[in-house]
Amino acid sequence: MVTQAAMADETPGAPAAVRTTAQPAAADKGSQLVARLGTSRTAGSWIDDEGRPVVAVTDEKAAAEVRQAGARAKLVRHSMNELKAATATLRAAPRVPGTAWVLDYRNNRVIVQADSTVSAADWTRMTEVADRIGSFVHMQRTKGAFTTRLNGAQAMLSTGGRCSAGFNVTDGQRDFILTAGHCGPAGSIWFADAQGGQEIGRTVRTSFPGGDFSLVQYTSGSAGQGADIVAIGGGRGVRITGAADPVVGQRVFRSGSTTGLRDGEVTGLNATVNYPEGTVTGLIQTTVCAESGDSGGPLFSEGVALGVTSGGSGDCTTGGTTFFQPVTKALDALDVKLIVAPPQQDPGTSSGTPSKETPQSAVAPDAASPGSSAPVTGGTGSTTLLSRLLDPANVGPGLLVIAGSLIVLFAARRIRTEQERKAYQRYYSATWG
Repeated sequence: MVTQAAMADETPGAPAAVRTTAQPAAADKGSQLVARLGTSRTAGSWIDDEGRPVVAVTDEKAAAEVRQAGARAKLVRHSMNELKAATATLRAAPRVPGTAWVLDYRNNRVIVQADSTVSAADWTRMTEVADRIGSFVHMQRTKGAFTTRLNGAQAMLSTGGRCSAGFNVTDGQRDFILTAGHCGPAGSIWFADAQGGQEIGRTVRTSFPGGDFSLVQYTSGSAGQGADIVAIGGGRGVRITGAADPVVGQRVFRSGSTTGLRDGEVTGLNATVNYPEGTVTGLIQTTVCAESGDSGGPLFSEGVALGVTSGGSGDCTTGGTTFFQPVTKALDALDVKLIVAPPQQDPGTSSGTPSKETPQSAVAPDAASPGSSAPVTGGTGSTTLLSRLLDPANVGPGLLVIAGSLIVLFAARRIRTEQERKAYQRYYSATWG
């Protein structure tokens, strides 16, 4: 069975202001206010450095409603309708590979980016288009090149290249891997090893360009036990409990087969990227780094699935920008559902709040409730047996037999722990590479 991500090389350090459990509620409040007031009076929402929802509004009356609801209001000049009209004009212009644009909610503008492959002549033409739209369209040169993140460390391999598995999904009868669409066309066969001896599945549906998502149907038809877990390395994983859309300012995590677990922040939504292979729209823009081979890997926060890695610029040494295909749009388009963790059964277990030492909650299979942190351990129950063996009522002429039993017990426990460790490694071998 293949799980959804690759082993992490390192755990990202916590930033000065960690915004975690307050984010979902804040994001919901901001989204609800935008929906209530409408796109002609608002221009998006985001989470500020203190974890509070902020809503951009175009008039004082709307601002008063936002404040009354307990959120912060920021008066801006341009509505969401105007911002989207600007992006529509950009889409209608001649396509220039190596460019991208995104709505910058915080600064009430549209940012147009051009990478190092864009010529001076194309840059001039794009600038002229932006000038005709208005001063709220900001032109920006970026380092590197916007590329899809194919070809890298071993994860899922096919004749078309290498990618990272995303999330496990199901149509109710069969299970699939949700990954990036640019990883390969329909019919691509994926393996867990370079020799082609461990077949994972076959791509049955794909969207690229336009969108960037695909379905890989498991050869066995089933994702198997632990399908709700995203591996993050070190024998730990994140239990996925649902899917949602991110909000600007939200802290997020990405796992991939090349660079492991990385974190960053959502900086824009509804981004359009003109890759050399074609244009993809509706993407999530983040500060999370990524490199070749990370394509298709999962983006998540607080155990909630947000996206799969599409592409970007830069790397994890110098930093850069990474774009993600939103999970919710992919699920709707493919008519599948995310395989998620069952409801928490023991109300006395961990609250699910990630600690500062473990920035993204981590669990081992069947070890803890959704979102909580737990180590990967061996079996249980030896304490009860040991107590029984050492009971004074049982100490007598058979002392040597008991001592021998203790030796056998601890030896068996050691063997069992080693067997389970190896089984756990095999469990994730397809994505660890």
